[in-house]
Amino acid sequence: MLAAAFPLLAAPAARAEEQAPELPDVAVTAPRIKPLPTASSPDRSRLAGLRATTADTAALLGELPGVALSSAGGVSSLPVIRGFADDRNRIQVDGMDLISACGNHMNPPLSYLDPSRLENIQVYSGATPVSLGGDSIGGTVVARSRSPRFAAPGEGPLSSGEAGVFYRSNGDAHGARISADWAGESLAARYTGSTAQARNYRSAKAFKAGTTATNSVSGPHWIAGDEVASTAYRTDNHALDLAFRHEQHQLGLEIATQHIPYQGFPNQHMDMTDNRSSRVNLGYQGRFGWGGIEGRLYHESTRHKMDFGDDKLYWYGAARNVAGMPMDTHGRNTGARLKVELMPNERDTLRLGADLQRYRLDDQWAPVANSMMMSPDTFWNIRNGRRDRNELFAEWEAAWSPRWLTLAGLRGGTVRTDAGSVQGYNSMAMMYGNDAARFNAAGRRVTDHNLDATLLARFTPDAGQTFEAGYSRKTRSPSLYERYTWSTNGMAVAMNNWVNDGNGYVGDVGLKPEVAHTLSLAADFHDAAEQAWAMRIAPYYSLVDDYINARCLGSCTPGRFNALKVANTDARLYGVDVSGHALLHASEGLGRLLGKAVVGYVKGKDTRSDDGLYNIMPLNARLMLEQQAGAWTHGIEGFFVAAKHAVSDVRNEIRTAGYGLLNLRSSYDQQRFRIDVGIENLFNKHYALPLGGAYIGQGSTMSLNGTGAPYGIAVPGMGRSLYAGLTVRF
Repeated sequence: MLAAAFPLLAAPAARAEEQAPELPDVAVTAPRIKPLPTASSPDRSRLAGLRATTADTAALLGELPGVALSSAGGVSSLPVIRGFADDRNRIQVDGMDLISACGNHMNPPLSYLDPSRLENIQVYSGATPVSLGGDSIGGTVVARSRSPRFAAPGEGPLSSGEAGVFYRSNGDAHGARISADWAGESLAARYTGSTAQARNYRSAKAFKAGTTATNSVSGPHWIAGDEVASTAYRTDNHALDLAFRHEQHQLGLEIATQHIPYQGFPNQHMDMTDNRSSRVNLGYQGRFGWGGIEGRLYHESTRHKMDFGDDKLYWYGAARNVAGMPMDTHGRNTGARLKVELMPNERDTLRLGADLQRYRLDDQWAPVANSMMMSPDTFWNIRNGRRDRNELFAEWEAAWSPRWLTLAGLRGGTVRTDAGSVQGYNSMAMMYGNDAARFNAAGRRVTDHNLDATLLARFTPDAGQTFEAGYSRKTRSPSLYERYTWSTNGMAVAMNNWVNDGNGYVGDVGLKPEVAHTLSLAADFHDAAEQAWAMRIAPYYSLVDDYINARCLGSCTPGRFNALKVANTDARLYGVDVSGHALLHASEGLGRLLGKAVVGYVKGKDTRSDDGLYNIMPLNARLMLEQQAGAWTHGIEGFFVAAKHAVSDVRNEIRTAGYGLLNLRSSYDQQRFRIDVGIENLFNKHYALPLGGAYIGQGSTMSLNGTGAPYGIAVPGMGRSLYAGLTVRF
């Protein structure tokens, strides 16, 4: 069937098989060449354990070198890689480049993939191959869900499945998942479904006064001093994967849906009140005598709604008859990718490819009855937004010898953005009319010509050490929200904030693309078998031209949230990641005792203003002691974070104190089932999240500095929490 569908592709493979002479088997022993550059990822066992603690896929990356988490909603954390966050990193989910369809980035790419579906996830934190880069200046995250398994020849149709549940005491978080597989030799299918929900979590102690929430959508209720309001959530996910295999060719089709009925955000003026997404993802892989081909075509649609959730003021006006501020966003994302891999000889591998993406966005706010400021018209935040990306890349990897491996690549293309005319809730000049008129009169169609380049080398002098060096030039064009949000009205400006700092933002059509020049090094030391011990030291240095930062829209007042306008500047980031492990003891009675450590240090500065960059993780260290004995694994972990003093002054970023946490965990993993239990924050330590943003989870949040949502409170971390998870395989 596949040969008929792809005759030009299948014929060379068939001829190669017909012409191949029969030769005797020869055993060859050689060092295994690792892909360049080295990626980091949680191992399979740790990944299984992490699923018992969270429904947030991004949270699975928090233990990796160079990665921190910017807190948002319960399933919507953002990975920060060496100081670069959100859109500055390229995040691929099953080969798709997903885009957040929200002015507050409440639905980032990894939120569309439930942890229970995840097969593996890799982070490229340094100089990234151009085949994995594009439209980004930071790292790359590659997340792959579990694909259907095929039966071996003669094995016949097989069926299997897995079911699991988890519970976390803090916030009463709980969830369930199930998967079912059917496998034939040529056809395979897999269904996965999951659900998870939680109430507000609590910090270790009161960080504000307790109060009664009045005029909320759910009615009057008490919010305790230690309750982190607007952190409840629920998510439901379903996916069907189909696969067809013929000889060296495979087709895969994924059809998936997600529904998030609600998700609170303690660091945003709004909450997610509904989020429905669906996607279709078609992929092809083929192997031939000369190399291989990968192709992908996908479409994703998201309907996203925001308003004030249960803990924020909903009924406004003197008569309390103004019902919230509803917002409706519709994003449509269509993409295609083709990659050809050529292996002309044993030394060289050539990769040629193309990426195409068409993104459409409409962001509208319906008029609200009984409100002069929010009527009589629909407010168009972005109307008919368009972002089209077309890129080509070429990459050459060469294994010169067992000691030397190099990789060089170029990527070039265009990003075209545009948006239609807008209007406010009304045409009153001082409220919305003047801003809308200026925006509509401006030229809004922009074409960016972007160029990326990467050069990497690895030197392995002997079995105990490896050295890597790399340079990359990466380019990212502004997002639609960075270019096309337009209103300076105090209420409207507060509703556009994709960095969780409590301020409000206005875009700039004239923004230039960011261009980052990054030098990254890595030294790897280990025993010959890479089993007893290993240490990796990875310093890096980045200079960013036209870094998209912020400036005061008018004047900024210290100690308050302000209206800001995005603006180009220049920036410098540098730091070092250190990681390692050692086998401390091994015996038949006690099993294996492992020590692990991860240390991260990064600094970031605006080189024009000498201001600190926003949301830079302070010095931190994670120390782990792990025992493995048969089916049992036990672990004790300490996580230590220094105080955050280097902050962004233009944003009035909140400083945070240093802290240390102790976590305990155990797991029992047999062929048919797995049990996970643990305690996080054993000593119930109170702390503020360094990348958690400003706490505005309750009170009046329709405008900046509303009653009950004052400036100066950082979002606190979770207090002590016990968790348990059970997985059954059948």
